[in-house]
Amino acid sequence: MPTLDNACRVVVLISGSGSNLQALIDGQIAGELPIRIEAVISNQPDVYGIERAQKHNIPTHVLAHKDYPDRASFDDALASAIDSYQPTLVVLAGFMRILTPEFVRHYTGRMLNIHPSLLPKYQGLHTHQRALDNKDEAHGVSVHFVTEELDGGPIIIQAIVPILEGDTVDTLSRRVQAQEHIIYPMAVDWFAKERLTIKEDSVSLDNELLPKTGHQIDSRTT
Repeated sequence: MPTLDNACRVVVLISGSGSNLQALIDGQIAGELPIRIEAVISNQPDVYGIERAQKHNIPTHVLAHKDYPDRASFDDALASAIDSYQPTLVVLAGFMRILTPEFVRHYTGRMLNIHPSLLPKYQGLHTHQRALDNKDEAHGVSVHFVTEELDGGPIIIQAIVPILEGDTVDTLSRRVQAQEHIIYPMAVDWFAKERLTIKEDSVSLDNELLPKTGHQIDSRTT
């Protein structure tokens, strides 16, 4: 795995299988991403994402949120664990925790999240079912900077997928997840190469202001 001194130092937070983590690991191994994943931290024990990291000798930690009396004390412990690696970037990859404002402010401008909807549509949970229930023609996924508003930070990139006749939550989620594995590494690459700048509620790529929806990839036309 790359050990370049100038690689962007990354800590990845997970709660589950870590498929987006794997996409980042694959990009690092292939030399396509100028990053070094310093650690993977999970708030859930015995998840496959931990095994993915260990296969590549990436340090792992489990901080079970149930072991802490409240959200603030968990976030304090999490921040201490993250900061011990001095990361340039914190990546939330299916990390299923609502973070305290103090934690978010600590990582302002250097923490990314991926959310399975075309934000600002469908913040929160059950996005695929909500898109189907509303008979939407398209759905998708967004990568955004994390702010104190849940799923509300400035959007970097979105991928649009069609909703097909007969789609179920499972078929739709698989189509969305395939796009996640494309656009999350793209956003991380842009950050690592210092191509992104964030100012208040807007993002620029190569000094060009992005629309509120971020850079969009429409898989319906590819």
